[in-house]
Amino acid sequence: MRIGVPKEVKDHESRVGIVPAGVKALADAGHQVMVETRAGDLSSMPDSEFKQAGAEIVGTAAEVWGRAEMVVKVKEPIEQEFGLLRDGLLLFTFLHLAPLPKLTDHLLKNNVTGIAYETIRDQHNRLPLLTPMSEVAGRMSVQVGAAYLEKERGGRGVLLGGVPGVPPAQVCIIGGGTVGTNAAKIALGMGAILAALTLISTASASWTTSSTAACTPSPRTPTTSPKQSSMPTS
Repeated sequence: MRIGVPKEVKDHESRVGIVPAGVKALADAGHQVMVETRAGDLSSMPDSEFKQAGAEIVGTAAEVWGRAEMVVKVKEPIEQEFGLLRDGLLLFTFLHLAPLPKLTDHLLKNNVTGIAYETIRDQHNRLPLLTPMSEVAGRMSVQVGAAYLEKERGGRGVLLGGVPGVPPAQVCIIGGGTVGTNAAKIALGMGAILAALTLISTASASWTTSSTAACTPSPRTPTTSPKQSSMPTS
């Protein structure tokens, strides 16, 4: 299959649809991968890394869209890309079509097969392509929160991990799913005292019981069990 990776053009989007390791895996499997020049620059992945992995570096987005059987992106096409949609194209990306009727109409009008990352489920009915985003969100939440505790950002001047003679900050996490579990890892790693509120599931993963109170363990003791930490965030 001919797979194209254009440079993202949506505002503030610095990611790239396929990283060099993914290009190599696809090339080793016999696929032809075309990457628009400088598509990975904002992710610190220069053209040379894609070329070394087996990709063909293409000069324009129009050429990528025009030659590819499947286009792999990060974000949904924006208006300036609508003219690149064509009959029979396979589009693999985040789509989020509910609030985007104009994009939906263009996809239907041009007979594009769209596969949205956010709708793909595995054999356990989970959403594996959303998991990395949730992991990033959970880990960043504590970093960002810690930054806003600093006095210069309007906070109270609290250091999350404390120092000798000053107790660490207390962090409460609501939800023990992917986001909450990853937030807990960072909070504990930074030395905070952690409390967590989560739900307990049965083997069928249905919600059954709500925690009525948080416990406050020692600063290095997680509050969620492995079984709880695998639950989706409410």
